[in-house]
Amino acid sequence: MSNSSRVIKTLTLSMALVTGSALATNVLTYKSPYCGCCTEWVTHMEEAGFDVAVENHKDMNPIKQKLGITPELASCHTAVIGEYVFEGHIPAEDIRSFLENPPKNAKGLAVPGMPLGSPGMEYGDKKDAYQVLAYNEKGQVFSYRSYE
Repeated sequence: MSNSSRVIKTLTLSMALVTGSALATNVLTYKSPYCGCCTEWVTHMEEAGFDVAVENHKDMNPIKQKLGITPELASCHTAVIGEYVFEGHIPAEDIRSFLENPPKNAKGLAVPGMPLGSPGMEYGDKKDAYQVLAYNEKGQVFSYRSYE
């Protein structure tokens, strides 16, 4: 086999590996084993193409503290993607957008509480207005996206 044939074969094999789940982003989600809405959010993320691993914990407070989630940002589950932390029922498209172009110095996104109509919190046609917040290491918070 010539060198050019080897290169073409290697490139073809490499391109084949960059399809399907290889394009998905790995997510580690910490949640309570008793929380159904967290499970629904995991399903939302998987349907959006993310590879999600789940760790169930009965006490989420130590995890949230370790990852820098303040009580004001807290929700029921916490996810980690690379160096970023995502708290609560954030829409997958907002996470994808954030990862493609992270705001300068941002540590992650959060949807505090559990607003109706957010992913995993669907309840018929009932929807609360809510904000997706970005935050940094200094504890500064700013609006990333709003849902009416």
